Amino acid sequence: MKIFVGLGNPGKQYEKTRHNIGFEVIDRLSALWQIPLDQAKHKGIYGTGMVSGEKVLLLKPLTYMNLSGESISAVMDFFKVELADIVILYDDLDLPVGKIRLRQKGSAGGHNGIKSTIAHLGSQEFNRIRIGIGRPVGRIPVVDYVLGRFSQEEWGEMGKVIDRCAEACEDWTRTPFLQIMNEYNQ
Repeated sequence: MKIFVGLGNPGKQYEKTRHNIGFEVIDRLSALWQIPLDQAKHKGIYGTGMVSGEKVLLLKPLTYMNLSGESISAVMDFFKVELADIVILYDDLDLPVGKIRLRQKGSAGGHNGIKSTIAHLGSQEFNRIRIGIGRPVGRIPVVDYVLGRFSQEEWGEMGKVIDRCAEACEDWTRTPFLQIMNEYNQ
């Protein structure tokens, strides 16, 4: 089984914000793969299905960003899934809007959702897809920026990025992550 985790915050006020781009990818995968997110357990909502002959689970932790690791570790423990079989999708201030970067390990880089995930999984070695949201311009505080919505122009670009992330996820159901990483990071 492969687990796809999108990080974000639950609630209408956070929909379509920069910090919720991971949730947006999971929603896209849910629609593409016709896997409803209809299970509410393990501090998250999730759905399971089959893609390319591989059992998959789509997860949106409902713990709020800073506690994401609680839900992720609970799902991994319940389904007895190894670290190599998860990928976490999340926003990254250090990448420009529209850029994605796949990695197999790394630090949290200041991202509280990833800090929580590392703490609960006891490792930095898990697959991730970092989705660029850019940095705030001027004096906008980072917290206001990440909880803010994309401009209309940025949202048009993010639609393409969400599609590219979904393609990478689908490719991972058939191909080793390292190979996908080499292809998508070019």
